[in-house]
Amino acid sequence: MAKTDKPKAGSRKKKKASPASRALVPVKAKKSRRTGNGAGFDSLSKLLEHPLVAELISVGAIAAVAAIADHNVKTRTGEGKKGSRKALKAAGSAAASAIGKRLISEVDEIKKASKKAAR
Repeated sequence: MAKTDKPKAGSRKKKKASPASRALVPVKAKKSRRTGNGAGFDSLSKLLEHPLVAELISVGAIAAVAAIADHNVKTRTGEGKKGSRKALKAAGSAAASAIGKRLISEVDEIKKASKKAAR
């Protein structure tokens, strides 16, 4: 028996429009994706303007600069190993630990203040 070349019901391919026919069809304007993100952007900008966030960023930056300066001093005296990758890793870990210590101290102060207010 010979098989027939009939397409199945769900396997029909759509024909693409020719470039000439596409030019006649009006193009719909796409909606902007930012229309629904206004509230998220506003809350993020308010968070960035908070004094604690600014302080955390400055503490981290100061720790990173200190770590880089310490690395440069050690490499000049011959004590430490050279390499910018190691300096960057040291700066990142110093910044993270400084921010972590500052956050822990802030949380402890908040807990103490809430205990005093509860009494």
